[in-house]
Amino acid sequence: MSDISIRIEGCAGRITLQRPEALNAMTYEMCVAIEQAFDEWAQDDAVTLVVLDAEGDRAFCSGGDIAELYETGTKGDYAYGQKFWADEYRLNHKIFQYPKPVVSFLQGFTMGGGVGLGCHGSHRIVGESSQIAMPECGIGLMPDVGGTLMLALAPGRLGEYLGTTAARMDAGDAIFAGFADHFIPQAQWLDLIATLEQTGDIARIAGAAARPTPGPLQAAMPDIDRHFHGAALGDVFTTLRAEDSDFARDTLKKMGRNSPLSMACTIEALHRLRGPTLTLEKALDLEYRFTARAMEHGDFLEGIRAAIIDKDRNPKWQFADGAVPATAVAKMLMPLGEMALKLGETGMKIGFIGLGNMGAPMAANLAAAGHDVSGFDVAGTTAKGVSSATSAVEVADGADIVIAMLPNGDILRAVAAEVIPTMRAGTTFIDCSTVDVDSARAVADMAEAAGILCVDAPVSGGIGGAAGGTLTFMAGGSEAAFASAAPLFDIMGQKAVHCGDAGAGQAAKICNNMILGATMIATCEAFALADKLGLERQKMFDVVSTSSGFSWSMNTYCPAPGVGPTSPADNGYTPGFAAELMLKDLGLSQQAAAAVDADTPMGQRALELYRQFVEDEDGKGKDFSAMLPRFETRGRS
Repeated sequence: MSDISIRIEGCAGRITLQRPEALNAMTYEMCVAIEQAFDEWAQDDAVTLVVLDAEGDRAFCSGGDIAELYETGTKGDYAYGQKFWADEYRLNHKIFQYPKPVVSFLQGFTMGGGVGLGCHGSHRIVGESSQIAMPECGIGLMPDVGGTLMLALAPGRLGEYLGTTAARMDAGDAIFAGFADHFIPQAQWLDLIATLEQTGDIARIAGAAARPTPGPLQAAMPDIDRHFHGAALGDVFTTLRAEDSDFARDTLKKMGRNSPLSMACTIEALHRLRGPTLTLEKALDLEYRFTARAMEHGDFLEGIRAAIIDKDRNPKWQFADGAVPATAVAKMLMPLGEMALKLGETGMKIGFIGLGNMGAPMAANLAAAGHDVSGFDVAGTTAKGVSSATSAVEVADGADIVIAMLPNGDILRAVAAEVIPTMRAGTTFIDCSTVDVDSARAVADMAEAAGILCVDAPVSGGIGGAAGGTLTFMAGGSEAAFASAAPLFDIMGQKAVHCGDAGAGQAAKICNNMILGATMIATCEAFALADKLGLERQKMFDVVSTSSGFSWSMNTYCPAPGVGPTSPADNGYTPGFAAELMLKDLGLSQQAAAAVDADTPMGQRALELYRQFVEDEDGKGKDFSAMLPRFETRGRS
């Protein structure tokens, strides 16, 4: 095809983009042709490496050709775009894991889809004209084509900055950020390519490399880290707006051009990805959750209209004031179920025991992702897409993974004693219940004796997190056990932390919720005190949320109705996390503290207050943040 040249030169597979008049934007047909070439060359012993380059001085590849996406999307045909992105992401994945060296020469603009094509290979070369960026938020997308992998791996909070501002990286900054490997003067590129074709010797690349001049972003890292460390887009805006500096003004100007929904999802995605469980597969899956919804529920069509079709540069974004609700972000990033991105993986046989308010949506998300899930609950409850079993033993029979979500340690021990003997050696038992540390370790001992991997992985995130696939897992067990469970954590949640050996997950959950219980009480007390001092609640939130009183209880789960992000307080304290569950977890914390002789007076006092609230007052059935109305009506006594 005239848009692209695919051939073999010497021992190199050669792909040259030939649309310089369109800044070498990649069409769907080009994507398909490139993937076919990669597939063929992987099996061809005559091809020892692949070289990607492009005609023209202005761009390697400025992104994907989005005109067809707009035309089909405005007609209500979202399937074309979903297929385009799925196939493009599959190509990105193949380049990343390709068994032979992939060398890309990235002159001029390398943006969006160009990053997916040119920045996943083994040897990424930049020169004097290179300008690399992830500008997707400017057209109502979020960084994709695997770009969130590199953004999450970038130093400090540079990933959040690059993803939300669309800032361009020169050669020095691209290498610093992890988007490129070598700076080689562009006058040497043709000779180097000829050498690679003749010899296949990739060591010649390092030999030709020079040291680039440090880019401006490296000097700006203190400012970037200071302003982009927050948990959400609103935190970034708050710190930037509070500072009178050239950096703050320039950054706000850049962000002011972009979709707030896209920026909020970008920050959330990077927070979910960053950490030891980061993989390209996880990044692509999260990106596809957004892009598959971008036409129908996001700002993509409006972004293209303003930038490409009408060219008025005046998009009408959702949440134009920058206040993006957490629910809107969760909706864009929740699992896609049967529509989930497929990269060639096959489903597992999973047994799920305990289909209550938490277990049922967790099991449903696993089934929707393509796994064969059977479930059992003593109450007879079921979950969408999950086949029903008549007993816990039936669930475990033949399963690759068995997951439990149970009320307490005694029940967990009894169920484990029943099902572990029926499981095959080498399979995995995952307990997502919140129980005492001793019970978690006892179950791990049972599993080890039977040759079964075991993970204690209590969760944080509540019923909404279970339904939306945004839970955080705190996992204890061996490295091998955690590795076997990690792909399922990626489906059911946004983050999984391997905390240590057996019982460490429960220990982390107990400590976390002891902090949460105490800080929620302190936050409610502070609001009640502010009321009596005549301080407006909104003013208090504005101060505390950006100063030393910053906490999750204040900034994300504010107990005051109408203040901060939407929380259960805005819904009559209908529980996201019930007060009686907080009481249970605080009880576990004090049980553990007594067992190891730890002095935890704040945890003990929080337990006493929640016991009084739940058992003697009207707290049962309400959210744990409903402590605020309690303190509002009480005097000092």
